Amino acid sequence: MEIREEIMEILQELRSDVDFEREQALIDDSVLDSFDIVSLVGELNDHFDIEINVEELLPENFNSVEAMVRLIQKIQEEE
Repeated sequence: MEIREEIMEILQELRSDVDFEREQALIDDSVLDSFDIVSLVGELNDHFDIEINVEELLPENFNSVEAMVRLIQKIQEEE
């Protein structure tokens, strides 16, 4: 399974009411609240065995599935 599909599964479990395929401003449009972000970061850290740092908790890293894929790939390359 590719990273994008795995992220989609995590997001659907987190918020099944959101169309993550189309949404490009999850943070900027307040689709995900701070509790969702905390849960999401924890799930991504555990699932991909990475550590998302505080410096990376920026809206542009979480506004879309594609942004999250890029973030995870970047962290994996650095480890």
